Amino acid sequence: MAESGRVDTMAARTDATGAWSDRMSAREDQGGDADDGRPRCPWTGRDPLMVAYHDREWGVPCHDDRELFERLVLEGFQAGLSWSTILRKRPAFAVAFAGWDVARVAAFGPDDVARLLADPGIVRNRAKVAATIANAAAFRVVQGEWGSFDRYLWSWAWSPTGAPAPRPAPATMADVPALTPESTALSKDLRRRGFGFVGPTICYALMQSVGMVDDHVVGCFRAAPEGTPTPEMP
Repeated sequence: MAESGRVDTMAARTDATGAWSDRMSAREDQGGDADDGRPRCPWTGRDPLMVAYHDREWGVPCHDDRELFERLVLEGFQAGLSWSTILRKRPAFAVAFAGWDVARVAAFGPDDVARLLADPGIVRNRAKVAATIANAAAFRVVQGEWGSFDRYLWSWAWSPTGAPAPRPAPATMADVPALTPESTALSKDLRRRGFGFVGPTICYALMQSVGMVDDHVVGCFRAAPEGTPTPEMP
């Protein structure tokens, strides 16, 4: 790539991440205090990033396609690693993957793959990098078919009658499943569409992350009170 082209590309990539970085900074400013006396799900520990993610994002319904693409990618990269590792690398991931602009990621070529595999700020796994680029292309196809990836994804949170499948709040983390029939079906369909690193467990983690299910345990300040109405289907 010519030097001028490289500068233009990096400038565009930086611009694309600006709004995302601002949103993330605001979220972290509003959470992350493990000593505020509020009861939480035990997986947060005392890590400020984990606490902020739990308080501000995990289980909150997300309907923005760019954010859904980010969550899908990060859940895939997390396989075999701790989530705290992914959260620490999250800003670098955003820069590396063009601010989660799915059209740009779908167009990544060999030079981009080499750049990503040389980037110490992200998880340098060739299979996961390749899957992310392929997933971006498949993501765009879904957007074309459904109008948005959001509408496609959230269709898996609903029963054939259009009503959410009822499930009691987990009493402890031991009651939280690793996968469900819905996540298994979603995984199968995503694979059929050409997505990678979307096994049933990864799909269930994605469903938890974007609020398709609420797995905050009983007693957590973020757990929905019994009888709280579920969100309407987008």
